[in-house]
Amino acid sequence: MTRTINHPFFFVLMLMATAMTSAEAADTLAGWKLLWQDEFDQKTLDENKWTRCKRGGADWKNTMSDAPELLTLKDGVLHLRGVKNPDTKKDPAPYLTAGLTSKGKFEFQYGKVQIKARFKSAQGAWPALWMLGSKKGWPANGEIDLMEHLNFDHKIYQTVHSEYTFKVDKTNTPPKGSTAKIDRDVWNTYGCEWGADQIVFTVNGKPSHTYPRVPEKGDKQWPFEQPFYFILSMQIGGKWVNGSGATNPAHYPAGMEVDWVRVYQKK
Repeated sequence: MTRTINHPFFFVLMLMATAMTSAEAADTLAGWKLLWQDEFDQKTLDENKWTRCKRGGADWKNTMSDAPELLTLKDGVLHLRGVKNPDTKKDPAPYLTAGLTSKGKFEFQYGKVQIKARFKSAQGAWPALWMLGSKKGWPANGEIDLMEHLNFDHKIYQTVHSEYTFKVDKTNTPPKGSTAKIDRDVWNTYGCEWGADQIVFTVNGKPSHTYPRVPEKGDKQWPFEQPFYFILSMQIGGKWVNGSGATNPAHYPAGMEVDWVRVYQKK
């Protein structure tokens, strides 16, 4: 028999349980301590943590715009939108997108990274969650790509880049990256466990690829012994994403949503 509980104290307990934030729940991973986070539950962007990405010549940022409607926070979710440019006389870029970086505001060395995100797929869409080393220029500073998604793929790419992978290694040894299958239309958690000897990529908490340090290959193979910062980028178009076909303007607006970013370090 089902009983209905109407006691006021019961509802107080329910409210208290509901009030437990995801931030509090985040600090429960065995062996790990929460170091830094953004739950995006405020009304405006926390500028102590993030700066909007500026436009540049590289494919990943050549459509970046500071238009306010491209970056919004609503109901605890960060929305990074990509749209067809409505006025190419004012701005010649065919599409406009938004991104964030923590460069100069939050950088860390070693830890467990988890980012919960989802995206609206489109032909030509290239959302990415990644990290760059704060010392030296690219690719000598190293790059850790936690998630890159192309077009309507049912997979994501997870990769490291360095001076070694670009200029030295001709055999992809050790393998610099791999792909992982996903349900592209739902929330997934992308991340890695990064230590002094290896980077273990994860999808929804499960290991998906490991990149080891190989000391005999020299310092260029492992530029990951330095602080790194985040980039959360929504991009439209580019040589890589358009390799399977031109961007389709009928598919836009599209974009990426980020529920939270969390960084842990060993207790």
